[in-house]
Amino acid sequence: MILDAAGNLYGTASQGGANGYGEVFEFSPHVGGSWAGKILYSFRALPDGQNPSAGLTFDTAGNLYSTTAYGGVHGANGGTVFKLTPSAGGPWTKKTLYSFTYGGTDGYYPLAGVILDASGNIYGTTTNGGLYTDGIAFELTPASAGEWPEAILHNFGNGTDGQNPAGPLVFDGSGNLYGGTLNGGANTLGIVFELSPVTGGGWNESVVHTFSGATDGNDPGTGGLIFDGSGNLYGTTGGGGPSTGGTLFKLAPAGGGTWTIATLYGFGAAGDGNGAQGVTVDASGNFFGTTVVGGAHNLGTVFEVTP
Repeated sequence: MILDAAGNLYGTASQGGANGYGEVFEFSPHVGGSWAGKILYSFRALPDGQNPSAGLTFDTAGNLYSTTAYGGVHGANGGTVFKLTPSAGGPWTKKTLYSFTYGGTDGYYPLAGVILDASGNIYGTTTNGGLYTDGIAFELTPASAGEWPEAILHNFGNGTDGQNPAGPLVFDGSGNLYGGTLNGGANTLGIVFELSPVTGGGWNESVVHTFSGATDGNDPGTGGLIFDGSGNLYGTTGGGGPSTGGTLFKLAPAGGGTWTIATLYGFGAAGDGNGAQGVTVDASGNFFGTTVVGGAHNLGTVFEVTP
């Protein structure tokens, strides 16, 4: 979930809501420690989106953006990018910015959320579709009416390239984009990639790291990546590593376009979690996150990893 300046929390539920197809919700803190929840939007299936499975992103005007894994005007299995706009003291207005086409070259099944640049362009990934059917990275450009035009930045799945990106992208200070894939790469266990804009148009992809499973983990495509102030990248893998339950890893730039990986923690020990879904970090360098399964009851954990 994300916070606004007033301390309200916003998030998505992939099911439920008024129509059973998922919702966007807000929690507001009350004096005494309680919180009040309300539904900002309930999805309605076709031709609306359905089953939002990602977090939300604010723009500078207080609008919210994200994706739905399914739904849209092109069929139940396509997915959408949407925008929610607040009104003073009233309901939020939802607009579908783009509907993906199931089986199409424009991508489909967007599991990850989106990010925005300073010009209001939207960047994200779809887990499937595209030229090689293994997902794309895309950009949507603002339009005054109707859907926003899509530009495909990269088609995943060619040769030893990564396959099936499922996490959000992140910018570095130079405008390059980074993310991970669930599969693909030279070892078929996923990669971390960089997309760099090219003068005159287009983007180039380079592989930052190819995962090997046993020591560094596998499937780094779900949780997304974060930068520290020194330009190091951090993320998690869903499996592999020294205890087979995934890893927390660090990628440090080593010059000449190369990166060095370090496994900071291996999940999967007795009573530990398995399948971490990304991390956040505090000012002291402590990492926090969640796992899907594992822990004392094998139903997942909330964890802290301390330097």
